[in-house]
Amino acid sequence: MFDIYEPKTPCYVISVAQLKQNLDILNKVKKLSGCKILLAQKAFSSFHVYPLLSKILDGTASSGLYEARLGYEEFGKETHVFSPAFTQSDMDELVKIADHIVFNSFSQLEKYREQILSCGRDIEIGLRVNPGYSEVTPEIYNPCVSGSRLGVPPEQFDANRLNGVDGLHFHALCEQGAQELERTLESFERLYARSLHRFKWLNFGGGHHITKDGYDIALLVKLIRHFQEKYGVQVYLEPGEAAALNAGWLVTTVLETGENGIALAITDASAACHMPDVLEMPYRPEIIGAGKPNEREYTYRLGGNTCLAGDIIGDYSFEKPLKAGDRLALCDMAIYTMVKNNTFNGMPLPSIYLENEDGTLELVREFGYEDFKSRV
Repeated sequence: MFDIYEPKTPCYVISVAQLKQNLDILNKVKKLSGCKILLAQKAFSSFHVYPLLSKILDGTASSGLYEARLGYEEFGKETHVFSPAFTQSDMDELVKIADHIVFNSFSQLEKYREQILSCGRDIEIGLRVNPGYSEVTPEIYNPCVSGSRLGVPPEQFDANRLNGVDGLHFHALCEQGAQELERTLESFERLYARSLHRFKWLNFGGGHHITKDGYDIALLVKLIRHFQEKYGVQVYLEPGEAAALNAGWLVTTVLETGENGIALAITDASAACHMPDVLEMPYRPEIIGAGKPNEREYTYRLGGNTCLAGDIIGDYSFEKPLKAGDRLALCDMAIYTMVKNNTFNGMPLPSIYLENEDGTLELVREFGYEDFKSRV
């Protein structure tokens, strides 16, 4: 691993070697199943490594116009886009660049169908449906909860309104395995089987933790092949996290230590600004060389350098006392970090480095005051 005292902090470091390892697994799934795999840019959109990812992946999945533009301009290959609702100005641009446009409702489909069919480009139309089942917790991440705005509910699905629709899309997983997918597909197939033969493709969405240790790839392949062979469709997966799982660190410097009923350490990385999932999920990142509270001799509560009282990274224990100037490397920080970070309190955005396979670091992006000023 690179020397964590080498880069300027705070910074994200993306591992080329780990990305390649993840791509090898995703490529295996493609070859064994015949599916296509897209990069879900909502999790990871560091386009500096798109030339590497595009060697294996079939394109990008986007959540709106700007992500679609990024995928079209920097990734190439297939450009897929879904949104709960498109604006007319969005659609006027999307018909110039998208290959698949997926709608969230019949009314959106009917509003834009003729524009797509008459735009002069071969764009495939999709409809997102609610599969009627999900095991995702917490509810903030579950698109199938009661009252969800995402996907056509099963009771509102009308096969007579599918004119022009090439495929169905659902998304009901979050960091889950093939077993959860299997149970979701049982519900999806039960609800929609009568219509599936009419489509060219089915998109099983994202949230597949394919590159995590212990993931049941054989079951995933079996499930994909079942649908492709039974219904004559092309299956798509659109993982984001799996593509960059464990492929990045957030390196931070300890600025100050103190005591208030517990030992405290303030860092130049912020949970609120640089890794919002720590507060939102909530999620506790691993730190190289650190343990759980009281597992090692010295336990500290790590917090960011903002005014938010709850800007807490977590409680960690160390073999030695922390002091100002010490460096910490937080793990699995390529995903849902760069895409979610912010400049609350005027906090600087972390620089972005690539760790090449020979261990050298390459600075690919640095941020400054103008980046903060341009956002406000």
